[in-house]
Amino acid sequence: MNFQRVRALTVKEILRVLREPANLFMLIMLPLVMTLVFGIAFGGIGGGDIKYGVAIVDQDASSWSGELVSGLNISGVLVPQFFEDSTSGKDALSQGKVSAVLVIPNGFGSSVDGFKSNPVEEASWTVTTLELSIDQGSMVAGSVVPSLVQQALTVTLYGVEALSPPSPVVIGSPVLVESVKVTQFDNMMPGMFSYAVIFVTMIVSQVFTEERQQGLLKRIAFTPTTAADIFAAQITANTITGVFQITVVLGSSYLMGFRPMGGLAGIGLAYLMSLLLVLCNVGFGLITATLAKSSGSASGLAFLFILPQMMLGSFIPGIPEGLSRLVPSTYVTQTLTNVFLRGASSTSDTSLQNLGILGVYSLVVIVVGIVLYNKYGNR
Repeated sequence: MNFQRVRALTVKEILRVLREPANLFMLIMLPLVMTLVFGIAFGGIGGGDIKYGVAIVDQDASSWSGELVSGLNISGVLVPQFFEDSTSGKDALSQGKVSAVLVIPNGFGSSVDGFKSNPVEEASWTVTTLELSIDQGSMVAGSVVPSLVQQALTVTLYGVEALSPPSPVVIGSPVLVESVKVTQFDNMMPGMFSYAVIFVTMIVSQVFTEERQQGLLKRIAFTPTTAADIFAAQITANTITGVFQITVVLGSSYLMGFRPMGGLAGIGLAYLMSLLLVLCNVGFGLITATLAKSSGSASGLAFLFILPQMMLGSFIPGIPEGLSRLVPSTYVTQTLTNVFLRGASSTSDTSLQNLGILGVYSLVVIVVGIVLYNKYGNR
């Protein structure tokens, strides 16, 4: 391998990226636009106090129903909105204007009065049923609203002391810990580093299939340039563009309010792991170029490697861990989540383990890609 030839080929690859708008967009503009758009869309989600509107249909109009509504309002989470009838309330629920509908029927006040006058004899009570409808499109509202309504009803019937009855075991005074409000965008950011570089697979596969179609690789074979020079230049060029991609993601996310923990060591780890992922995706690109017969088919085949990394190992939550660990991007996302969001050390056991696994994964993939393309790619 000749370093002068590698340098010349590396410069050629970087200039090709800068001259071709499609590749420039894929490698540079996509991470920038993606980070900015996600920051605007998700920057305010999860960072503020979440409130749920509750449509109140008060058919009783008693002092006790007013006290119940006051209890809902005091929670700080539920926002009562009054409606004339249950039909209009449920219509607002179906349109997403409120998260729940609470109908307080006639006789509610009488039931409370009867209970207050004789709380011991259950047979003397007049049973009244409150009708509660919940937005089935929100799992959070389905779990939060009923418990808060039950709490407000308990306070109305038994008083505030019912929430803390006498007990031989008590909870000590809480220690006040300063908290940092984390938005949905913050939770997604570790996966953005993985997402930004996985499209290297498509770029590399297109480059090799195009140069093969144009006969450039065959012409190079008659020069002193070796296959090692070509592969080394491809790895070097994509590593350089990868550094720029990561810098774009980090800089634009900072502009959108993302403040990662971990300090300089955490940022250094983000660069290192992302560049290992770049190396892995160069290998995937070589495997794709081996299978593809044209640059068009290379674009389609590349998604066989891009989509699993995108769906299983980036910022999409709820993926089973055993399944997500099959893709290399998982190790980047998991490690950066621990370091950037949870404050874990960059040299923790988990960080080093994931770094080692990703390093081995990338080495195996790039070796397999080079061997396959060397053997079958030029046919």
